[in-house]
Amino acid sequence: MTDRYVSPLSERYASKEMQYIFSPDMKFKTWRRLWIALAEAEKELGLNITQEQIDELKAHAEDINYDVAKEREKQVRHDVMSHVYAYGVQCPNAKGIIHLGATSCYVGDNTDIIVMREALLLIRKKLINVVFKLSKFADRYKALPTLAFTHFQPAQPTTVGKRATLWMNEFMLDLEDLDFVLSTLKLLGSKGTTGTQASFLELFDGDNEKIDKIDPMIAKKMGFEKYYPVSGQTYSRKVDTRVANVLAGIAASAHKFSNDIRLLQHLKEVEEPFEKDQIGSSAMAYKRNPMRSERIASLSRYVMIDALNPAITSATQWFERTLDDSANKRLSIPEAFLAIDGVLDLCLNVVDGLVVYEKVIDAHLRNELPFMATENIMMDAVKAGGDRQELHERIRELSMEAAKNVKQEGKQNDLLKRISDDPAFNMSYDELLKTMDPKRYVGRAPYQVEVYLKEVINPMLDANKDLLGMHAEINV
Repeated sequence: MTDRYVSPLSERYASKEMQYIFSPDMKFKTWRRLWIALAEAEKELGLNITQEQIDELKAHAEDINYDVAKEREKQVRHDVMSHVYAYGVQCPNAKGIIHLGATSCYVGDNTDIIVMREALLLIRKKLINVVFKLSKFADRYKALPTLAFTHFQPAQPTTVGKRATLWMNEFMLDLEDLDFVLSTLKLLGSKGTTGTQASFLELFDGDNEKIDKIDPMIAKKMGFEKYYPVSGQTYSRKVDTRVANVLAGIAASAHKFSNDIRLLQHLKEVEEPFEKDQIGSSAMAYKRNPMRSERIASLSRYVMIDALNPAITSATQWFERTLDDSANKRLSIPEAFLAIDGVLDLCLNVVDGLVVYEKVIDAHLRNELPFMATENIMMDAVKAGGDRQELHERIRELSMEAAKNVKQEGKQNDLLKRISDDPAFNMSYDELLKTMDPKRYVGRAPYQVEVYLKEVINPMLDANKDLLGMHAEINV
């Protein structure tokens, strides 16, 4: 379609798997599964429903007559009753027991929970694979010294692998949040128009013992262990808020990761994948823009802001239910999932093809290393008989002169030469050069990477080994 708006989330960013989860097919087939589960539970609890009626419902669980439902909705302006009608057209013997005792939210809200669970499971799989790929990157470069930054100013060195563990750690925090929310998702069940199950009290002649069994039976049939014990007509919209906050958390971690890659690419130290025929700029043919990382940041901001929608919706619900949530939910929840799905595919793609320029990293580090080595140099000079206070003042003065030479004259850092020329230090230039091994200044970074992978990452990966091995292709 070229004559109307099409969402870029479906056309450019989200995977086919995530798009299916939020598709009409997934939605309306789940509605029919819920109607079957309700009919089976009611039959098992003694209502006058035959196996033939249930078999008829099952025979048409997949072949939805969308045309009939669409025409009916034009007349009645009610999506659920339109599909009840359409299902009844296909199942004439069972049409009288479809949706028996239920309200619209029975199919609408239960389906929303089921869909969000499926979407969270897909996000979980991709998140774990991002961590998996980062773990291999961290292990490979665990001992490669690199300039670290605080305030984006040169600071004590770290390693390329250690920096990757910082990215992983944030994604692991997101995985903890995601697993918690997944573990707390419950089915609504069938609570009726205001949550009182009054219709079932009528259907079962006041038999509370039988009514108590309806929700757990439906939950079990739909693959859930638990159901919400109380509700109005809908499940609490705080559930949507919790889910959206998890997605926003992943978006924040991905945004941080993408920012670091963009800065590193500016420094020419680490670069995201750049394909043979890729064009970086329409005007500047030499450019290699970090477009994937930029897109991660762009989509991530959308997800973080979108998390406000469910929060505000939750806060503004009236009593047992109001309908100002519906139109918003149709947008905010699916699009948050579609966007974060695109973000994680981009993360998979970027991590899979990261290019590390070790010589550039080494050159940047060595240009700053003399400043960072001054404490070690001073201690060596003290051991050789120097006065610590005098040496501290001299090294401060020499550092300022060398920094001025770099910043104002655009020359190389000559601090070592200045120190070797100063008799107070009594150290030759060659002796000073021996102190310039970058590995002396990375602290426990390589060891920290090994321990983190062994004690935190690898156990998680082992527990989820059946999910590993994803590769993401981006559309544009």
